[in-house]
Amino acid sequence: MTLLAWCVAFLLDRLLGDPPHWPHPVRWIGALINLVQSTVRRVCRSDTALRIGGGVMWLLVVGITWGVAWGVLALAQTINPWFGWCVEVWMIYTLLATRCLADMAREVEQALRFGSLAESREKLSWIVGRDTAQLQPPQITRAVVETVAENTVDGVIAPLFFLLLGGAPLAMAYKAVNTLDSMVGYKHEKYRAIGMVSARLDDVANFIPARLSWLLLSTAAWLAGDHAGNALRIGFRDRRNHSSPNCAWPEGTVAGALGVRLGGPNDYFGQRVEKPWIGDELRAITPDDIPRTIRMMWFAATLALVLFALIHLALAGA
Repeated sequence: MTLLAWCVAFLLDRLLGDPPHWPHPVRWIGALINLVQSTVRRVCRSDTALRIGGGVMWLLVVGITWGVAWGVLALAQTINPWFGWCVEVWMIYTLLATRCLADMAREVEQALRFGSLAESREKLSWIVGRDTAQLQPPQITRAVVETVAENTVDGVIAPLFFLLLGGAPLAMAYKAVNTLDSMVGYKHEKYRAIGMVSARLDDVANFIPARLSWLLLSTAAWLAGDHAGNALRIGFRDRRNHSSPNCAWPEGTVAGALGVRLGGPNDYFGQRVEKPWIGDELRAITPDDIPRTIRMMWFAATLALVLFALIHLALAGA
């Protein structure tokens, strides 16, 4: 039943994605973060107090998310085992973001190909944190490829990894960790103190999944007909070319598979952030690299599901 729930949830994500008007736990987690953050900011004034308050916020949001997910599943199982199974499938389905990420990346790609530069910049701003107002087509394409590569970890591999470790409640708790980082884990002045704990613990949570992505995306590159050898080599070589200890693993692997260069300087909230380059510029990046990256993401997602299912079976039989 457990593996069947995983597979059904994975297929639902593949077929349906994230319809904008459907209920989604991440929106509820976001609302909880905003509520707790506003309370912390009212109480904590100094940077030290904000760091402590940010740690308390992390504990509250992650703990409440895990507790509610566990309680809802337990209650559903008590009502009826099949109802409990359906609730588990729904939870896992909402944790996976592969189809949603692919759709949003394709929207930017279509705007680049057939729309206006302004439209592509606007649609890119929906999925990245950097300033997009001045970006040119190669920079927009690079941003999309980076986002798909990085979020292959956050949106698929890591949720499945924590699903293996602790079922849907732990995977939901991971999503709270990731959402906290997305909302408050920035290094500029407004969030530097209150978001410090969230940023650091997101790095911890993604440590193993990011390194697994190096192997999974390299295998995906081979299956997709891209340069798997370069993916392995560049992914490992450039693994430290990022301020995050995790992001360069998937980005470097994809850069190597495509033969393009990612990373480099970008503007965030009006401030220039110098970042090292990732990969070798064997050719210029083009919009064609977006569907190629999406294809690698889907292969890597399927490989992750198969890998963790096999591990689950091995542990169950031990």
